[in-house]
Amino acid sequence: MSEQDVDTTVLDRYECRACGYVYEPEKGDDRRDIDPGTPFAELPVNWRCPVCSANKKAFTNVGPAGTASGFKENLSYGFGVNKLTPGQKNILIFGALALGFLFFISLYGLN
Repeated sequence: MSEQDVDTTVLDRYECRACGYVYEPEKGDDRRDIDPGTPFAELPVNWRCPVCSANKKAFTNVGPAGTASGFKENLSYGFGVNKLTPGQKNILIFGALALGFLFFISLYGLN
């Protein structure tokens, strides 16, 4: 079996549309005794959201962790920022804020 034949949706996270809880297969669900590594498709039929008790139909696929957020057709727009992961965007935003703050504070050193 080649790498292209492997189902990539096994590692996808699923978000509850009712409360926002995200089921991550790597972590499982310790509240309902679901072992880590259990894909969403293999959850029991009677499994419910551990936060709001919504059934499996209330969940939507949000893709694997660490991928760029948003619609795939929109990733090519902008200055390349749309292809960044949420963690990279946080570093960019807060790093720019910290740099701006340092420049602002450095103005007090001028006479």
